Amino acid sequence: MLTVFGTIALDTTRTPDATVDRILGGAATFAALSARYYTSTSIVGIVGDDFPPEYSELLDQRVDILGIVTKSGARSFHYDSSFDHDLSHRTTNKTELNVISGYEPQIPEQYVDSDYVYLANNDPAQNIKMMALFSDPKLTVCDTIDFWIQNKKNSVIEMINRSDGVIINEQEARLLCNENNLLKCGRNLLSMGPLFAVIKKGENGAILFHEKEIYPFPAFPTELIRDPTGAGDSFAGAFVGYLAKNNKMGIRSLKKAVLHGNVMGSFAIEDFGVTRLVNIKRREILGRYSRYAELLRL
Repeated sequence: MLTVFGTIALDTTRTPDATVDRILGGAATFAALSARYYTSTSIVGIVGDDFPPEYSELLDQRVDILGIVTKSGARSFHYDSSFDHDLSHRTTNKTELNVISGYEPQIPEQYVDSDYVYLANNDPAQNIKMMALFSDPKLTVCDTIDFWIQNKKNSVIEMINRSDGVIINEQEARLLCNENNLLKCGRNLLSMGPLFAVIKKGENGAILFHEKEIYPFPAFPTELIRDPTGAGDSFAGAFVGYLAKNNKMGIRSLKKAVLHGNVMGSFAIEDFGVTRLVNIKRREILGRYSRYAELLRL
């Protein structure tokens, strides 16, 4: 079983074409909804009593939500951001931690023996506490964002050191490593302790770093882009979900996991929030993966 921990959010997203207010989002949400196409997935996080019942129902129909806690009298995590005209650059307008602030991680007893754990964007200090709640996972992978790097950099580094893998985007990698060159950033990330690192590059794909080797992957080409929010988290969910499904962590499996991550990320951007992610047919995933793999072979 894969357990995903992180933010379950209400997102406000602004693009040149539309603005959507307080729709279902959050790193753990996107990652879990992506991973569930590959393996049995549970989600752990906290929401406020303003979290719409229909969102809880949507999650409950697709993943195990026993680990979601509702805090009475509090508001859910809220992230407000804007994308520029080409949808490639995002500006954070507001980050309201709300229920995340002071949250003490806990998991249901059924999750203790999870073999796979993904620590999505969240307070790194809470992620470190979360690690201690599992008995002996085969694989623990973490993520972070610029907010935590700027405010809790030492905790971010400690979290990465305790993880088997790290997945972050190129801006976060440069900020964390204080280095512009992504290849140097990748080596720097590996020096922090994980077995592998993935740097996501949005529309330009991703780079996998493993031991002394570097494996660049282009993104899956797609014409329909409405909302890039959650693409990276969907990538990570599929990446870890694929590894959990196949129960292998060799370089061949890691490379295939990147392919699946890019495929699921390409679905996520086709509509606002999780709309597209929850309505994918498995044949669509397999078909897009086959086309993608063929492109790379050629």
